[in-house]
Amino acid sequence: MSSVLSQPKPSKYVPRLENGDRLTRDEFETLYRQTSEKTKAELIDGVVYMASPVRVDLHAEQDSNIQGWVFVYKLHTKGIATATNGSFRMGKKSEPQPDAMLYVPRSNGGQADIDEEGFLTGVPELILEISNSSKSLDLGDKKWAYQKHGIPEYLVWRVQDDAIDWFQLVNGQYELLPADGQGVVRSIIFPGLWLNVAAMLASDLPTVIATLQAGCATPEHQAFAEKIAPVQ
Repeated sequence: MSSVLSQPKPSKYVPRLENGDRLTRDEFETLYRQTSEKTKAELIDGVVYMASPVRVDLHAEQDSNIQGWVFVYKLHTKGIATATNGSFRMGKKSEPQPDAMLYVPRSNGGQADIDEEGFLTGVPELILEISNSSKSLDLGDKKWAYQKHGIPEYLVWRVQDDAIDWFQLVNGQYELLPADGQGVVRSIIFPGLWLNVAAMLASDLPTVIATLQAGCATPEHQAFAEKIAPVQ
C-alpha cells in the first residue's frame, strides 16, 4: 500500500510551444501537434517564432494578390507546383511556413518534393513572404536560413515600406534582382515569371497579369515549360 501512495500524481501540464524556444525540428513538430490549430509557429535555425494576428490591410490582401500572380504562372506552366502556408522541412533545425512556394517537383527535374507525411522537403526554387510585423525576421534570420539552405530565389513584400525585394542566390549570397526600364523584375529560375512591381504595389491586377502573360508568351518560357512538363 505504501508503494501505491508514494506514486506521483499525473501532471496536468501539457508542454506547448513558446516564442523563443530552442528546439530540434523533431521536438518542434511534437509540440506543434499539441498546440491549438489557431497557432502559427515557425522554426528558424533552431529558434521558435510565433506569428502575430494577421491584418487584412497589411498582409491578407497582399497575400491574396501575390497568390493570384503565382497561380496564373502555374496555369501557363505545366510541371511546376505551388504551396500556400505549408510547412517546409528545411534541414534538421528549421521548419518555416512560407506564405507561398513555387517549385519544380523532383519527378520533373527539380530539387523539392513532398515526403510521406505531407511536408515539403528539398530545395524549392522560389519562396515568397508577405512581411509586415515579421519584417525583421523575414529579412534577418529567415533570409539567412534560406540563403544557407540554398534557396535560389526569395521574394519579400515589405508592406509598410511599400516595396518588394526579389533576391537571387549568387555564389552563396543573396543579391537583388534588378528591374528593367519598365519597372519589371524577371525571375532567373522561372523564365516568364515577370512582376510589374509598381502595379502589384498599387493592386493594379490587370497590369500585373498582363505583364505576366507577356512573359509567358516568350520563347524562353515555352522552352522551359516543355522541358519540365510531366511525361504523359
